[in-house]
Amino acid sequence: MSSHPVPAVDPPASPPTGRRRPAIAVALVVALVATLVTAVTSTARGADPLLSQGRPVTASSTENATFPASAAVDGNTGTRWSSAFADPQWLRVDLGATAAVSQVVLNWEAAYATAYQVQVPGDGSTWSTIYSTTSGDGGVDTLTVAGSGRYVRVYTTARATPYGVSLWEFQVYGTSGGTGCDTTGNAALNRPATASSVQDAGYPASAAVDGDNGTRWSSAAVDPQWIRVDLGVSRTICRVDLNWETAYASAYQIQVSTDGSTWSTIYGTSTSSGGNQQLTASGTGRYVRMYGTARATGWGYSLWEFAVHTSGGTSTPPPSSPPPSSPPPGGDVLLSYNKPGVASSYQDDGACWQCYASRAFDLDPASRWATSATTGWVDPGWIYVDLGATATIHRVVLQWDAAYATAYQLQTSNDANTWTTIYSTTTGPGFKQTLDVNGTGRYVRMYGTKRNSSYGYSLWEFRVYGTGGAPTAPPAMPPDPTFPATKLVFSDEFNGPPGSRPDPAKWTVDPGTGQNGELQYYTDNANAAMNGSGQLVMEARKETAGGRSYTSHRMNTSNKFHVQYGRMEARIKVPRGNGFWPAFWMMGADFLTGRPWPYNGEIDIMEILGRDTYRSYTTLHAPAYNGGGGYGQEHAWNTDLSADFHTYAVEWDSKGMRFFVDSTEVFYASKATVESTRGPWVYDHPFYLILNLAVGGDWPGPPDASTPFPSQMLVDYVRVYQ
Repeated sequence: MSSHPVPAVDPPASPPTGRRRPAIAVALVVALVATLVTAVTSTARGADPLLSQGRPVTASSTENATFPASAAVDGNTGTRWSSAFADPQWLRVDLGATAAVSQVVLNWEAAYATAYQVQVPGDGSTWSTIYSTTSGDGGVDTLTVAGSGRYVRVYTTARATPYGVSLWEFQVYGTSGGTGCDTTGNAALNRPATASSVQDAGYPASAAVDGDNGTRWSSAAVDPQWIRVDLGVSRTICRVDLNWETAYASAYQIQVSTDGSTWSTIYGTSTSSGGNQQLTASGTGRYVRMYGTARATGWGYSLWEFAVHTSGGTSTPPPSSPPPSSPPPGGDVLLSYNKPGVASSYQDDGACWQCYASRAFDLDPASRWATSATTGWVDPGWIYVDLGATATIHRVVLQWDAAYATAYQLQTSNDANTWTTIYSTTTGPGFKQTLDVNGTGRYVRMYGTKRNSSYGYSLWEFRVYGTGGAPTAPPAMPPDPTFPATKLVFSDEFNGPPGSRPDPAKWTVDPGTGQNGELQYYTDNANAAMNGSGQLVMEARKETAGGRSYTSHRMNTSNKFHVQYGRMEARIKVPRGNGFWPAFWMMGADFLTGRPWPYNGEIDIMEILGRDTYRSYTTLHAPAYNGGGGYGQEHAWNTDLSADFHTYAVEWDSKGMRFFVDSTEVFYASKATVESTRGPWVYDHPFYLILNLAVGGDWPGPPDASTPFPSQMLVDYVRVYQ
């Protein structure tokens, strides 16, 4: 039994049609992030933080779309910016605020510059040089500099090769001149969190940083206890918010650390009264923790939310990077697909509908097996597959639900009675495990002997690879596109005459009320029309319809155009004003045939809140991560996104998704990383496109007296390439 109180494939009584409140930060593997950040910050002078990673970046040119400027500040030394084959060239990063720059690191590709300058803004439109050379030799240049500015650029004047200039990474270290405390953003939101203890699996550390005031972390009932969050990079802390449950700390400290081992206290109290506390604190570190030393009750420590506010720019945490690819050994095939499964018990109720053993072998990552809630929350618990004939087993892949085995064996058998252990562990970490083994048999079993929680055992997927057996070939997947994709497979340029409605051959109008507490009524095309200048106008109005006080528009391509993989993009101008919630997103097409959200998968390419049009959001939703716990990224801009059109896009293939705003990559969701840190990847199937402009809701909040009505979301085009 999983700890999720939602059915795996339960048909909904009344299907939802709207997106759910997204998460706005990337959750990463802690060890992976630690390795990455150590690599990029170890040469920084003193304690100066890395300021440039994930910041907006522009360049004089790019060789092609494969080598964008953003690749030089993404923290990934496997991606790079490359210029046109001419001199001079430049790359400029916007730090978001004036900063005192102390060090610049240039990690050159083979096409490097022999002559270049590092510059910061001077007077007017001029640049001031803080480093110069005419004898560059490539490799990694770690430059100690002294300068001040919001922008830093490398300006190259001579190339070492006939090619352009190319940088794997462009890193700027220093201290911010200050932009005040960012009390809108939350640097801790959905970052990796750990704790000294948990009361049980229903109150994990992650619940205190998920943005949801209905979930919480709760500790064991002893002193001391702590919870810490990894911000991904060193940040300047200016405020910490603690939203205590009834079980609060009467004495605690807020502490920061650069390495997770040595801690400095930046706030302390022995007279706390609990409640919702906003604590002014000043310090710098990658890790922030609440260290409780005295409880106010006989229970443990419990926090609804643990938020961290920072100053000095909005450095983005490192993007997720996929683990090394690990295909099955040569000649091996998937043996377990659609083979009969047998288990110690199974669940079939409102919390896990038809969670039979067979669900673990159907190649459907949104369905699962779980042990019975009445008889199966015990040890041992097991599930096995009948491969149909004797096979040689070389690999087993387990995609665990939150209810997983910490101790288990993999076993083989020729008769399903006598079993031989081919793998054993007592420290199973859950999530996805790819295990190379050697065994022979017709049957393969996972035999669990210790659960991680009071719940049972549950697997989204149990895959067996090897030779022999009687394999059934799984359905063929579409080929991955090559990016930049150039084959246009769907488009709407909205070039109709003034007043004409969206093309019914391409768009399904979706009238009615929205979800998430939204306040508008979506009309049947009354709020959408071409403007005669090549744009669709989606208008939000303050008027009564359908029992609501506002109207707006929502449309999608359901049953008109479905797509799996490619580049989906839309050029949009969003409105500004409290309560507006424009979005460009996608829903799994199996939603149309009865699979409930979020099991069908949801891809939010763009969401913007009208109350803060300097931030954009990208989020994925799936059974194991959705709503406030979705997997995504907030991106802060120095440009008001409502002031002009911007292109919002995703490039999607079988390995993951890269999201862009104009030419800036704002988020990379790696399939391998998601499976190993959050849960199953449910996106390898057709989706349809959605455009809508919501008014109000539990995330953006309601409109107020300052909200302008009518307001418009303008869509210049929607295009899909493969």
